[in-house]
Amino acid sequence: MNTHNLNLYITAEHECGYYNDRQSSNLIPDPQVEMYSDLYSLLLSKGFRRSGEFVYRPHCKQCSACVPCRINIENFKASKNQRRCLKNNKQLTTHLKPAKFTDEYFSLYQRYLDSRHKNGSMADPQPDDFRNFLLNNWNTSIFIESRLNDKLLCVAVVDFLNAGPSAVYTFFDPDEHKRSLGTFAILQQVWLARLYNKEHLYLGYWIDGHPKMEYKRKFSSLEIYRQDSWISFTN
Repeated sequence: MNTHNLNLYITAEHECGYYNDRQSSNLIPDPQVEMYSDLYSLLLSKGFRRSGEFVYRPHCKQCSACVPCRINIENFKASKNQRRCLKNNKQLTTHLKPAKFTDEYFSLYQRYLDSRHKNGSMADPQPDDFRNFLLNNWNTSIFIESRLNDKLLCVAVVDFLNAGPSAVYTFFDPDEHKRSLGTFAILQQVWLARLYNKEHLYLGYWIDGHPKMEYKRKFSSLEIYRQDSWISFTN
């Protein structure tokens, strides 16, 4: 199956997760078609993304702020600050692990959300929130975990697909903010893409001027999806 013969639908409008004064809607694949890794990989290359098993691409009537973005791995070069980040975290050990729920992962996830989203809808998560948001049944996901000795500091949730790794979410120890673990996690995913000769690392959506999204433009060789094609991003 390809996206040319896959029916797509537009959801009803709902509250935007980024702007309080806007409504949003999504383009979604036919819910009667069973999702699997190759189909999701194809959709990813067309600007789609997932939350749990919900695959979508923003498709809003009066707003086009959410722009799919990815890193061109061959051309990527770490900046001075990113190289410093790697140096500051060189004592961490990083491993690839199966994506699953554990009490240790959930405890870190809970601490992270309660620190970063204390007054938001994601605060005070429950175990099912973790499972429903981060995991899926398509056998695409891995966790990149980083530890200092035996202490878990950071987990990057990644879908590993034919199109390339896709950054789903990262959560980390809120007390270790000086380590820039969010940046470190993306650099680890760049390493993963290079290790398996993948051409791109998908970073979800970028919104120009939004404080939660500005970090993405700090990575070189960024590409954005415009009018059904990927083009180089220029500041």
